[in-house]
Amino acid sequence: MRIINALIRTALITSVLLPWNAPATDHLDFNGNLGANKFSANYIEGLLVKSLFDVTQGKLQEALDTIDQLLKTAPNFKLAYLVRGDLLMARAQQLQSFGDAPAGLQETKSQQAMIEDFREEARSRIERYLSQQVANSIPEPLWQLDSSQQYVIVVDTEKSRLYVYRNEAGKPSYIADYYVTLGKNVGEKTAEGDKRTPLGVYFTNGKLSKKLPDFYGDAAYPLSYPNEWDSHQGKRGHGIWLHGTPSTTYSRPPRASDGCVVMTNPDLKSLANILQNGRVPVIISSNLKWLSTNQNSTEKEELTQSLEQWRQDWQAQDTDNYLAHYSSQFFTQSADLTTWAKEKRRIQASKPKVEIRLSNISMFRYPNNQTQMAVVSFDQDYKGNNLDSRIRKRQYWMLENQRWKIIYEGPA
Repeated sequence: MRIINALIRTALITSVLLPWNAPATDHLDFNGNLGANKFSANYIEGLLVKSLFDVTQGKLQEALDTIDQLLKTAPNFKLAYLVRGDLLMARAQQLQSFGDAPAGLQETKSQQAMIEDFREEARSRIERYLSQQVANSIPEPLWQLDSSQQYVIVVDTEKSRLYVYRNEAGKPSYIADYYVTLGKNVGEKTAEGDKRTPLGVYFTNGKLSKKLPDFYGDAAYPLSYPNEWDSHQGKRGHGIWLHGTPSTTYSRPPRASDGCVVMTNPDLKSLANILQNGRVPVIISSNLKWLSTNQNSTEKEELTQSLEQWRQDWQAQDTDNYLAHYSSQFFTQSADLTTWAKEKRRIQASKPKVEIRLSNISMFRYPNNQTQMAVVSFDQDYKGNNLDSRIRKRQYWMLENQRWKIIYEGPA
């Protein structure tokens, strides 16, 4: 009981909501897009936010009723219990604002840290409901989806938010978003144990079949960290997963993992059909930018032209122009540009007649890179005198002196 009383001093409602001068809540959809399902993320989160906004309007009993309704569905939601405790104290003491603690009660440092975690989680969840970006925009890195990519996931580490999009004729269409927990430390992941979530373009693997400790929740889906670019930069570490929460915990604070992306178990379960086959693109960004749904990226259009010109120069066996598409920093899993160019000149010396087609092209702008970069994947059909092949290929293109050039090429 003493711990609960100490938590009252969070000033949760005052510090998170009141400075915003929150408007009336009539325009907010507290049930969310999945409001018909009482176990959905938006329903549970919507109840929490509704309760907090009711407090700002002095509706303490309505707020308490809403929290009780929430806890019937998510009985292990610790933040909701904190809010409920504050509400009970406010009603009992007839407080004008939240944050007044019983006289003489002191918090320990661990309690202060816990309170700050709750405050940050509340802020992250409320900001989602105040934002209109999801309805009117798409994440800028989603340049193009190929037919095999039925869904794509985007994580905004600054907002502790994961967005899911469906592929509709190569363009992303929003279907849902979720609160997530990320690495304890902010910044790019570079080493094993640095407790940072990597930033970049990754792909999911299938659900881990081995039984995991309860800490990882109901399921875990490994991400492809380190990717080709990470490895080339000397970044280390492994075991970056998309996973759930312990059975005793509904959600964890925004910054509490060792680098993984953590969702509530109900949220992760709702994505099971999307994640079960693996190979879902996951773009993790720390400064996610948004475009209107009818807005195209100029860089994407230029990259599309560069990719097609690369194909034409290769098919024409114009070796000099073909190699001009490659950066001086180019690398593969086993070669640099000098080795690559030497082999290509040898093969193309006799000007063999070839036919090259590209299909199922996807393009993602690589987030948080110092130089503009994009990840391009495609099916490559190659027909020549001595070879007829079809492979899935991945390239990293970098913008150098206002021209797109290939910095990596290899199998996808």
